[in-house]
Amino acid sequence: MKTHTTRGAEILSPLTGFEEVINGVKYHHERYDGKGYPDGLKGEGIPMIAAIIAVADTFDAITTDRSYRKGLTREVAMVEIQNFSGKQFNPKPVQALLQLYNKGEL
Repeated sequence: MKTHTTRGAEILSPLTGFEEVINGVKYHHERYDGKGYPDGLKGEGIPMIAAIIAVADTFDAITTDRSYRKGLTREVAMVEIQNFSGKQFNPKPVQALLQLYNKGEL
């Protein structure tokens, strides 16, 4: 499971002009507090595209039905993501998600 980030980046690496996207794929499991993977990046050292993907991926993981459980509500997802803002997630994309949610655009 932990190799999917680097494996995904490797698969995409032959594409030119997509370096930012590839970094998003590679680093979307880095944590704002530095406890993530694959490289243990921390805070602003994590590319913003990866921080955005991390929040979006988590929202999707919480709200989508899985083979082992029914998806949870958007409200539950928002609470969970806000609880980990500044720890697991960069606060900036969390705030952007919250704004969209509060506007009913999510």
